[in-house]
Amino acid sequence: MAERLLVTGSAGRVGRLLRPRLARAGRELRLLDVVAQAEAAAGSGETLIEADVTDLAAMTSAAEGTDAVLHLAAYPGEQIWSELQRLNVDGTRNVLEAARAAGVSRVILFSTIHAAGYHRRGDGFLPATVPARPDTYYGWSKAAVEALGSLYADRFGMAVFVPRLGACFPEPLNADLLDCWISPDDCARLVEACLATDAGGFHLLWGISRNTRRWWSLAEGEAIGYHPRDDSEAYADRLGPVTPADAGVVGGFFRHLPLGEPS
Repeated sequence: MAERLLVTGSAGRVGRLLRPRLARAGRELRLLDVVAQAEAAAGSGETLIEADVTDLAAMTSAAEGTDAVLHLAAYPGEQIWSELQRLNVDGTRNVLEAARAAGVSRVILFSTIHAAGYHRRGDGFLPATVPARPDTYYGWSKAAVEALGSLYADRFGMAVFVPRLGACFPEPLNADLLDCWISPDDCARLVEACLATDAGGFHLLWGISRNTRRWWSLAEGEAIGYHPRDDSEAYADRLGPVTPADAGVVGGFFRHLPLGEPS
């Protein structure tokens, strides 16, 4: 179990949701972002770091002495090409290289279902290991993140876990997310499973809750100890209808976004 965990992008939406859920007695959380964060409470074990993942020296310093890195820092949607390249791809390369240089052998890189956005629903559950089929430049950038994780796992013997994250919100925002929603609590359970498992090498996983309507496989996550508990069906009655054109396609409406235009 990681007692010293570096979290990049900790001021982002998912980072803010995970911050209180990853706090543990005896655990040091190093919370890194380029923007100001809520102050750490006395005795919380939190250390706030203002730094940019594109700064390799700063990242290497932040990673020194940690047990694992959770990499969340990224543009979370469609963006201009150069920015996706700079932050999502080059930033991830810096995180991996900093971890390698600091002797940190366990890294969790958050990807997205949009790295596989053009896969369609078939019979049974869709494996987490399906090849990348990005639906946007954003999805492509996360497919590149996955490939970098695979490279560092194979070349340097690191344990690299890559959850292809669904829609992580306290509640599903609309009916189209009932299949791919992941609750913040389940998201934290997924991170803890990646930190606790003895499994090495490279692992692609779906970051999805145990939704009644899911068609994503949980087998790969269960193999490393991820057992989600929440189900989006609890919110279904208060949401509208599913968009028929986007049902049964991993990426949903992202397939219609103009490429390279910030969303």
